[in-house]
Amino acid sequence: MLNKLIWSFFLVLLCNQSVLAQLPDFTEMVKRNGVAVVNISTTQKAPAGVDDLAQEPQLPEGIPPEMEELFKHFFNGQGGGYIPRETKSLGSGFIISQDGYVLTNHHVVKDADEIVVKLSDRRELLAKLIGSDARTDVAVLKVDATDLPVVDIGDPNKLQVGEWVLAIGSPFGFEQSVTAGIVSAKGRSLPGGNYVPFIQTDVAINPGNSGGPLFNMDGKVVGINSQIYSRTGGFMGLSFAIPMDVVMNVVDQIKASGKVARGWLGVQIQDVTRELAESFGMKKPQGALVSKIIAGSPSEKAGIQIGDIITEFNGQQIETSGELPPLVGMTPIGNKATVKIIRQGETKTLPVTIGLLPEEEEKVAEAKAEAKPDNRLGISVIDPTNEQREQLQVIQNGVLVQNVAKGPGRDAGIQRGDVILRIQNNIVRDVADFDKIVKNLPAGKSIAVLIQRQGSPVFLALKIEK
Repeated sequence: MLNKLIWSFFLVLLCNQSVLAQLPDFTEMVKRNGVAVVNISTTQKAPAGVDDLAQEPQLPEGIPPEMEELFKHFFNGQGGGYIPRETKSLGSGFIISQDGYVLTNHHVVKDADEIVVKLSDRRELLAKLIGSDARTDVAVLKVDATDLPVVDIGDPNKLQVGEWVLAIGSPFGFEQSVTAGIVSAKGRSLPGGNYVPFIQTDVAINPGNSGGPLFNMDGKVVGINSQIYSRTGGFMGLSFAIPMDVVMNVVDQIKASGKVARGWLGVQIQDVTRELAESFGMKKPQGALVSKIIAGSPSEKAGIQIGDIITEFNGQQIETSGELPPLVGMTPIGNKATVKIIRQGETKTLPVTIGLLPEEEEKVAEAKAEAKPDNRLGISVIDPTNEQREQLQVIQNGVLVQNVAKGPGRDAGIQRGDVILRIQNNIVRDVADFDKIVKNLPAGKSIAVLIQRQGSPVFLALKIEK
């Protein structure tokens, strides 16, 4: 019995040693790269008179209430507001060149009046903002120093889901903090991040880590830690990093011209759902469904149409709509590209000349109206007036949804104020057109409906029960 217990003990010990031998050791990587990771603090002067930022001047004791405003005016020198205080924010960054170029997030240094970079040897240097890009959340700084330690840049495209990665930064201001985890997904598309295919990890990232490096097991930087998903403000197992190929494209452009230019097709797109795939006769959901063509855009000139499904861009497969914008954005302006589409069941390849992404996006107000539903879809529609068309920026065609009752329309997600533009590839010109199309719709089959809602075109899939 004793011998069995001894053997069991040794077997457990051997198993534990085997498991430990398989775990990664980050110590040498941290020693080698930690010296190139910096802490970044910024100072912004809050505007006078802003209640939640401005601080009230200290008045002498014993001042009568009726004299307080006079003393405030005197202390401010100008009157009409309190003396603004300075606010500070903390973030992380890393050095990419021995002559002092530093990378961080745009949101870390946004609106900063002063930027201080604190090195690992505790030196504090004033930094100049060379340029930043809000769309990718990348900023390039420069400090006046030489012979600085630098990181090596890696290839994020070689990362695999499940691979170990490591972050170094200043969460909550605690400098040179190290956390590790694995890549949990790649190519994530997040709201407001259309031009970034984020690397998703379970590395513990918290406020203050923003702008810090994400290392692979070779000790090379593959991303900049940028966002977390949290309902509490702290780490919850989902962190997102900007891939370094996207980052370095931005860096090169900022160094060359001080700004970033992106490729542009001029389309609005959405994912192909299972129901929409069925309505378009596809075997499985894939690609980016075109819901709007911008007038005069490269896509219009190339012959791309509403309802086309983009499945390839320059030979690269497009499985989801979020994969397309980064590919287009990184394509040089004026370059020729090929776009493979599915149009009404047929595959076509179209050449397109990439344009320059405009700075501003259109915003459209939502229309409101009233009526009672009286058709198979359970919705009522009217022909928009010229004033409504101008407000909705719908130049021609389309009917305005006034009311939505229980039925296929509501089930599909159609809402009051939507403009219905197409039903199953049929252009809806007016109410008479709409009634005729709806009357002849097949039952028991998914049907694609193109609507415009708050300025954005969206495809919905509806089904009329048999």
